[in-house]
Amino acid sequence: MNSEELEVFKSGKKAIGAKQTVRAVEKGLATKVYLAADADRRVVAPLAQLCNQKEVQVDDQSTMTELGKACGIEVAAAAVALLK
Repeated sequence: MNSEELEVFKSGKKAIGAKQTVRAVEKGLATKVYLAADADRRVVAPLAQLCNQKEVQVDDQSTMTELGKACGIEVAAAAVALLK
């Protein structure tokens, strides 16, 4: 994740967590989804498939800890969606 993306994480609208991210993608609100590389595959695989169906760009290079920190939360995050 580059510094430009970190800024978007801090200031932009986002959905944090797998359930919130699924809702955002289903509603067509997500512009890009970040999936943690170290998250449980049972959690993120269906989300990755949904993003593919809805043609939402996916980045799976970050860890759960990195995603949590980027969002400014104290806990790790398996998925984060940047919103329109």
